Amino acid sequence: MNENMTGKISFVATPIGNLRDITFRAIETLREADIILCEDTRVSSKLLAAFEISKPLISVHEHSSDDKLDALVREAKDGKRYAYICDAGTPGMNDPGGKLAERAFASGVTVVPIPGPSAVTAAISSCGFPMDEFTYHGFAPHKKGRKSFFEEMLARKSPSIFLESTHRILKTLEQLEEIIDSNRLIYVGRELTKMHETVYRGTISEVRQSIEKTSTKGEFIVIIGPKPKK
Repeated sequence: MNENMTGKISFVATPIGNLRDITFRAIETLREADIILCEDTRVSSKLLAAFEISKPLISVHEHSSDDKLDALVREAKDGKRYAYICDAGTPGMNDPGGKLAERAFASGVTVVPIPGPSAVTAAISSCGFPMDEFTYHGFAPHKKGRKSFFEEMLARKSPSIFLESTHRILKTLEQLEEIIDSNRLIYVGRELTKMHETVYRGTISEVRQSIEKTSTKGEFIVIIGPKPKK
């Protein structure tokens, strides 16, 4: 780290669905911040209230202007202590935060990651596949390029991870079932860390049938396991 760096912005992971998943370090960082930057002030207000933290909030999201981000970074460089949180989970994982971090680095402001809850790492830790090498893809395309998106993942020998919504999970599994090796295993996590958390593991047809029998409601993370050995 450059010793001449001044100012600091902490990127703080917050609970996805279970408040008890927050870390002591995250609470300490939020309490010490002068201002908390957040994706949605209404969502973050509820989280902070649960931990009796009262701080000024500034909304920073994917549509925030460059001028706004530059102004925040300048204030951080002048000594203002900022903590950034997204609505849930780890900033930058399919959430805003990347542009703010990029500007902080460019301006000589120290970027401090405060690790914590993440649906991706929760799935990795419980899927039962060898995960020393994997590819993460974010959300599957809604329309254009879906077939090629799935075909490219299935062509890889190592596991692939992607996210899917409640409205498209069954359609996605049906599309995958048409082109996947029938012996290849997958893992699906539904509502990870939340009250109705459910995990599924098996062949694509087994997992699809299990989800149909339980629920398609919630947020899903899918891991396509490694190619079966011949």
